[in-house]
This record gives sequence, structure tokens and C-alpha cells, in this order.
Amino acid sequence: MIQSVADGTILCTVIEAIHDGGCTCRFVRFRMNGGPLFVHCCHCRWCQRETGAAFAYNALIEADRVALLSGKVEVIATPSSSGKGQKISRCPQCRIAVWSNYAGAGDALNFVRVGTLDEPALMPPDIHIYTASKQPWVFLPPGVPAVAEYYRASEYWPKESLERRAALQAKARVR
Repeated sequence: MIQSVADGTILCTVIEAIHDGGCTCRFVRFRMNGGPLFVHCCHCRWCQRETGAAFAYNALIEADRVALLSGKVEVIATPSSSGKGQKISRCPQCRIAVWSNYAGAGDALNFVRVGTLDEPALMPPDIHIYTASKQPWVFLPPGVPAVAEYYRASEYWPKESLERRAALQAKARVR
């Protein structure tokens, strides 16, 4: 964090380059090496059902930037609203989901559950998606983009994230 020297007021929060996280029982520990491409807060009914909460809160990051520090994950294939399915990586002991991979991006892009990070407050949502189905008692913060359904990354993502995504897509085409 950057703080004012005069009165200690927080001027802005700086997202650090390394973010560690893990499951509840601490068997699984992982590290995000770098910041996320983008952070979603998804309010679709499918995510509400999957999480048992009002929304899913995911940091999108290249899978090769996520390192398993200890333990192992159990990958569970589950259905998804697209019909293409998703893979949820869970701790085999406490069953907490630590990240998912969706068919559209495949195994190259992890959707890390922000709540499993040691410092989730450092990663506020960049966008709220599928707000047409959000719970009526959830109030969205002003100043954060919110869309009724999905969106075009080119309209919301920062230039650096779009460049990283393009590199990921190019790598996938080569394989």
C-alpha cells in the first residue's frame, strides 16, 4: 500500500506480483506468480448454485503462472450452463475449490477463487457479470463496471491483459 507520509491515509492499494493462497485445511497451497488478467464477480444462477453463495469471485490468470506449492488438487469434471463443462480443482481432503478451468479457455487459463487467497482484499472485482440474475439484496459498488450478461474483453480489459491473452491464444494455436 502507498500511504501519505503526513497522516497515514491510504492513497491507493498496489496489487503485489505474488499472491499465495490455499484451501481451508492448508493441505493445498498455491502461488499466483503475477497479477490476474482480470477479476470477475459472476452473479449467474449457475455460479450461485455451484458456490452456494450470491456470486462467484474469480481471478483469471494463465495456468502456467499458478504454482502448486504443496499438496495436490483433485480435478472434478462438472457440467456448466454452456453445456461444455468445467473442471474444478479441489483439495482432496477438505474439498475446497481453489480454481476452475472452463471449456472456452481450456487448461491454459485458471479461474482462481479469490476467497482462497491469503489476501483477497488486494483483488477487488474488475467487473460484475450476469447481473440480470444477481440477488436483489446484493448492491453493486459505484465505479465498477456491471453487465447484464457476459462482455467483450476488448471493451473492458487493460491493454496488458489483452496482450497476455493474445500470447496465450497464440501459444494454444501452435500446439
